[in-house]
Amino acid sequence: AAGNPPFDHALNLSPDDSLELPSTSHISIVDRFGNALSMTTTIENAFGSRLITPGGYFLNNELTDFSFRTHRDGVPIANRLEPGKRPRSSMAPTIVLKDGKPVMVVGSPGGSRIIGYVAKTIIAHLDWNLDIQAAIDFPHLINRFGTFDLEAGTTAETITNPLAKALLSLGFEVKSRNLNSGLHAISLSAGQLSGGADHRREGIAIGD
Repeated sequence: AAGNPPFDHALNLSPDDSLELPSTSHISIVDRFGNALSMTTTIENAFGSRLITPGGYFLNNELTDFSFRTHRDGVPIANRLEPGKRPRSSMAPTIVLKDGKPVMVVGSPGGSRIIGYVAKTIIAHLDWNLDIQAAIDFPHLINRFGTFDLEAGTTAETITNPLAKALLSLGFEVKSRNLNSGLHAISLSAGQLSGGADHRREGIAIGD
């Protein structure tokens, strides 16, 4: 059961303290030759570092993916800013293969919750056999090693009482909140493509 298992083998590090900034985008593409692309891109903050190249590209301020606070209560933060380090990132552009060929292309913006958004969509489509749009629309239930977030305004919230009780009985803290993913996905099956886009943000599924 969940609760407070002993972590005597783990490093003594404090929780992260980096910023969550809303300037990430994702595209999923499959062309007529079967080539697949899943690309998540970010400049971290609106207009990034506010610097632009002669070619018209904004430069990012990805340094904010680090925690500028180095310690909390005397304990070091793993994602603290240090020379030679890469910042923590949860971007998860994904191409699912079967027998060496793509069967699903998916990804999302959403900061540190991206992994949960993408994993839920893959499971809902491939394991639960929901169509690709239904898999995207399926309510989010996200846990980032702490509070269990149930997506507000969805069936996850309307069944909060029994679900919350079950999670609480396992030792989780539960909270209802907006979970603003931006999933874009394509399913490939029997030579057919099916695309879906997340109603939680702007986006569209199109094809020739």
